[in-house]
Amino acid sequence: MHSQRQYSRLDHFLSDIQNLLSKDASSAPALRANPAAKIEDKALDENEKKLSAALMRVNHAGEVAAQGLYLGQALSAKSSDAKQQMRQAAAEEGDHLHWCEQRLNELDSRVSHLNPIWYAGSVAIGILAGQSGDRWSYGFIEETEHQVMKHLEEHLNELPEQDEKSRAILQQMQHDEGEHAAAARASGAEDLPIPIKKLMSLSAKLMTISARYI
Repeated sequence: MHSQRQYSRLDHFLSDIQNLLSKDASSAPALRANPAAKIEDKALDENEKKLSAALMRVNHAGEVAAQGLYLGQALSAKSSDAKQQMRQAAAEEGDHLHWCEQRLNELDSRVSHLNPIWYAGSVAIGILAGQSGDRWSYGFIEETEHQVMKHLEEHLNELPEQDEKSRAILQQMQHDEGEHAAAARASGAEDLPIPIKKLMSLSAKLMTISARYI
């Protein structure tokens, strides 16, 4: 009779990574209804449609990255409370992911071809952030969400005025990101050094420019 193998923390960690990277970033079902579901889809001219699609493609790519970041941090978080908080936030990012993709379909457009790169890279960054300790990990989340909220505000101002469906989605996303930032601060987030904040901002700009067209 063979004895049952005892799995170490490293075994479980590597198994989690394998399971995570084997899944598509949008594989989980949405938990909440699309905030634009009951809003009339008003006609957009060709240029307006292209602009809305480009903006929503960028936001979809950002949510792919955010979900990967949260899941990566959940894998390496030090406390069970931090792991649970990261997984809950990742589920909400999954809602954003579905809403953006639904809107892209309505606009007869597509998601970014670079999404697998954003996702895998964000998982790796999340794992590194989580290993630095929960307070620094929360600090990373707080700064990320503040930058995302600023970015969403810019997109809300840039959207065609009559695109109320995209606007409703981005407004709900902005609300959720604010709650994530506040939760991270309440959990003891450390303020990140200025150079790290600038590097995060630079990386976000690279993704924004690339996802808009590719």
